[in-house]
Amino acid sequence: MSERERFLEAYERFADPLFRHAYFRVSSRDTALDLVQDTFTKTWDFMVRGGVVEDYRSFLYRTLNNLIIDEYRRRKEESLDQKLAEEGVDEGAFRDLVADTRPEVERSHDAQLVRAHIAALPPVYRDVVIMRYVDEFSPQEIAAITGLSANVVSVRIHRGTKLLRAQMETKGLYGNAAAALGRDAKKP
Repeated sequence: MSERERFLEAYERFADPLFRHAYFRVSSRDTALDLVQDTFTKTWDFMVRGGVVEDYRSFLYRTLNNLIIDEYRRRKEESLDQKLAEEGVDEGAFRDLVADTRPEVERSHDAQLVRAHIAALPPVYRDVVIMRYVDEFSPQEIAAITGLSANVVSVRIHRGTKLLRAQMETKGLYGNAAAALGRDAKKP
């Protein structure tokens, strides 16, 4: 199989999971799409310059994570009004909700709370928690992507989830949010 064919196969296989990962991290569809496009462009440029990619999954996620870090550094604060205007949300949109959509709205709200609490985790924990529970990578796969040992990754996942649970329990959210995500709210 030629390098071009391997690259196209990697694109078909990883474009959607990379997008989900990027979207979860940056919370903007357009930015996530741009980051994924830049990831494949940088990978292709690397290959054109003679670089060899042995494991596309690890290489692509590492490249994407580096681009996300760059994006965080570039990002400027935006006002809530500006964000709502960009999303096309007007003040009357909430009045349009009907009673039978309430459970779905509550689940969506709880999922947003979980996302917000994950985003508030220190980066050392946030990144591995997202890779583990959103992208469903094993600790060994996360280790290959991040360059850390599998043991360090496992410890960070454990500490990150413990911190996340504590933050949510403090605000009385743990049971509701876990149920909204379809997870058992009981402590392990």
